[in-house]
Amino acid sequence: MSQELYDVEDVEALIRRGNGLLLAGDESLLRRLPRGKWIAGTIPYFMTEAGGLVNRQRIFVNELPDGLKCVGIRRYGEDDIARVYSDLPAGGFGVMIAPASSRVHLSFALNAPTYERFAIRPLIGWISGVHLSELGKATPKVFDGTSAEALDQQAVVMHFSVPSGSVAELGILNIFQEGEGPVITFPANGFAATDVEIDGRPRNLAQFIHETGLDTRLPLVADYCGANINVSFQAVDQKKGEVQFYAPVFEGVRYRHAQPVADYVAEFDSNLPKGIDRIAFSCNCILNYLHSGLEGRKTGGIVGPITFGEIAYQLLNQTMAYLTIESARAR
Repeated sequence: MSQELYDVEDVEALIRRGNGLLLAGDESLLRRLPRGKWIAGTIPYFMTEAGGLVNRQRIFVNELPDGLKCVGIRRYGEDDIARVYSDLPAGGFGVMIAPASSRVHLSFALNAPTYERFAIRPLIGWISGVHLSELGKATPKVFDGTSAEALDQQAVVMHFSVPSGSVAELGILNIFQEGEGPVITFPANGFAATDVEIDGRPRNLAQFIHETGLDTRLPLVADYCGANINVSFQAVDQKKGEVQFYAPVFEGVRYRHAQPVADYVAEFDSNLPKGIDRIAFSCNCILNYLHSGLEGRKTGGIVGPITFGEIAYQLLNQTMAYLTIESARAR
């Protein structure tokens, strides 16, 4: 199993070996790769064994453990992403990469829980992005290695089979907890909101944030079927009275602003899952990288791309998502 940064020439050699590869890197590097069993997303931010860093000269390679086999690569657009769970192989799992702000990204984020066979089989992955200095200038991409083609409106999914006697398990590490502030509910599903209810009273959310000095580096947190799920703030437009989010809010769900976190790395380390050596794939959020000062800091040996969103069954924000391969007997 390999999880580290490689020069382009070394990645080319790995592709020629024919194993399924999950790649992340600068678009200019990914465009140089030959066809093969790989998928990729654009991003220059990574957590490595040396700590968090920016690298636009090398490609992060995730070669999954022996015994896992790539059994196919699929593309999905806005019109057919609803099939993503139905298409996953029996007894296996999928790894998905979608371009940030693409139509397929937005559709998956809003509708994944309604898809046929949602969460019946594991689906993990991430949202590709760009260097933050290029926001609004460069377009996030994903790559289908079977054609080496760059895509900006489709998601790619690699299907894996799992050896007999083993199972794939998804996990999330979210250090944020609901605070003790007011309950916020939204009148509709979406990535933006104007008027909401705060402790049952109608309020404009942008005005409320301005008046209370709410720290928008901390997400909203809600209980989704027993798991704390974050919705991160993207922008607050006081003139329009509108708040935009990196993930959708859902009608009727009770959200609260997160409690402050004094030291992200210390909190992260204390909540690391047991059996860390079994983590086959992981990704963490660009907002954690920025707001928690992860550049140059290590997160308990967890490595992988720093992303514009995480996928563990559905879209997540400000969360680490990870995949382990477990013995079926241990379940």
